[in-house]
Amino acid sequence: MVPASKDELRERQLVVPNMADYDAERATFSWDAARRSLDGLPGGRGLNIAHEAVDRHLAGPRADAAALRFVTRSSEVSQLTYRDLAALTNRFANALRSLGVRREDRVFVLTGRVPALYVAVLGALKNTNVVAPLFSAFGPEPIRQRLALGDARVLVTTDALLRRKVAGLLDSLPGLEDVIVVGGGGPRTIGATRVWDYDELLLAADDTFDIGPTSPDDMALLHFTSGTTGTPKGAVHVHEAVVAHHATGTLALDLHPDDVYWCTADPGWVTGTSYGIVAPLTHGVTSVIDEAEFDAERWYGILESERVTVWYTAPTAVRMLMRAGDDLPRRYDLSALRFVASVGEPLNPEAVLWGERALGHPIHDNWWQTETGGIMIANFASMAIRPGSMGRPMPGVDAGILARGEDGRAAVRDGGVVEVDTPEVVGELALRPGWPSMFRAYLHDEKRYADCFAGGWYLTGDLARRDADGYFWFVGRADDVIKSAGHLIGPFEVESALMEHPAVVEVGVIGKPDPMAGELVKAFVTLRPGFAPTEELRLELIGWGRKRLGAAVAPKEIAFDDHLPHTTSGKVMRRLLKARELGLAEGDTSTVESGA
Repeated sequence: MVPASKDELRERQLVVPNMADYDAERATFSWDAARRSLDGLPGGRGLNIAHEAVDRHLAGPRADAAALRFVTRSSEVSQLTYRDLAALTNRFANALRSLGVRREDRVFVLTGRVPALYVAVLGALKNTNVVAPLFSAFGPEPIRQRLALGDARVLVTTDALLRRKVAGLLDSLPGLEDVIVVGGGGPRTIGATRVWDYDELLLAADDTFDIGPTSPDDMALLHFTSGTTGTPKGAVHVHEAVVAHHATGTLALDLHPDDVYWCTADPGWVTGTSYGIVAPLTHGVTSVIDEAEFDAERWYGILESERVTVWYTAPTAVRMLMRAGDDLPRRYDLSALRFVASVGEPLNPEAVLWGERALGHPIHDNWWQTETGGIMIANFASMAIRPGSMGRPMPGVDAGILARGEDGRAAVRDGGVVEVDTPEVVGELALRPGWPSMFRAYLHDEKRYADCFAGGWYLTGDLARRDADGYFWFVGRADDVIKSAGHLIGPFEVESALMEHPAVVEVGVIGKPDPMAGELVKAFVTLRPGFAPTEELRLELIGWGRKRLGAAVAPKEIAFDDHLPHTTSGKVMRRLLKARELGLAEGDTSTVESGA
């Protein structure tokens, strides 16, 4: 362990937060001014995320600074400068153009955290395509479902994922014309789908590229988020989202140009795209990217060796680090670290205080959603943290608490809602539309999108309260989406996969509280006649779920239940399943099918 020098410590102590006075910033902030902090495309041709993240740095002092620093599974370190990244993303954009990939065609990216992922996302944005990153741990069915829903035209993946998860899906995806494979072994076809080698395509492409005119309202990113029923929702984001990514990087993550920044989220999730790719690059900082999965000693080693200054991670990871003990971080030099933030689920007060004790810094929780596209409520660097609170709204964001109806959601009558001004009253958290990263649609589902708004508010579906000083406190979800290790999991998706097993006739899925993951997925299964509820079958169903859905989504526990509670219309009542599992009051059961 090499301790920091006195000069280094003195320099870090002089880092003044970007936002020194919250109230003053709120009073003067405007999104128009935030837009002017970015360059826009040359010649007034619009706004493009990739230009703001990469190309605009080429004329400045950060051109030859490290943009992305990769740590492989074997702990080898390589990096790309902003100049390197510009050339590679230009090559990828030209490669797409050579394949006939046109404006707003959908390019999906399914890889691990390897350089090709970041090159593909930014290169496709340069080609004015719509990019949809997918989590590589998904099983074949979630992958197929998202590719179909998102009208995939191109898929970028690895040779291993192609063989294990994708090749068998291609016949059912006629719109997927091209698959670009990292380590692909040369061009070929699988059925009617053309398969290309990533390295060969880039080698043959030119490293200069002119980004075409890009309207701020052009589609740019497609992120899938699960609902409580039906198929996953494709949240559409536009190029103007980069304005919010940059502003929140300044104010909520307190990024400075010389920072070494590490966002541990995979770009298959919205955090890993908004804050693992876009926001840090727009600030010209160096981003650390770890290819491997969580390991406490490895993570502390990366914080030490890469001299990470700003760290953005998830509450699940924080709890796992806490489980590893307070002595472990003392074996590492973490003196470079100056700001730690967390997102994905509520951060319990003990974790905030643990950060101060073990890391030397409290952990700044913040709140946002796939639909908001960027941080909406945060504990800011210059503000005292109230452990357990989400913090206060971003400058430029107006948040409120709306009165609830019987179902827990905001009470909407004649299109109107009632804002609650009294402190500490629980209601639905809502936001005034207008921030640049707000989603602009659910793909192919206008009604579902329209239902998210009422009375001039975006309805988040989260329950919260606001204290007398304007700090917001998360209470829970108004619906039953499961949050496990920072992942949003729709019960319907899990139920559908399990019901494909020949032994299963019906399934109800809930989130069960778990001290590490926040919630784990538990399934209650009714078997078809002729099948016995044996331990062997239970393990078989767990394996079935993992194969179809991937380990991140599949149920961790399965119970056999021949009497699932139903509504009178035949729907399984997950709320009752959860109440019975946890020994809670069952609440209103007026819609329960008699005899259930």
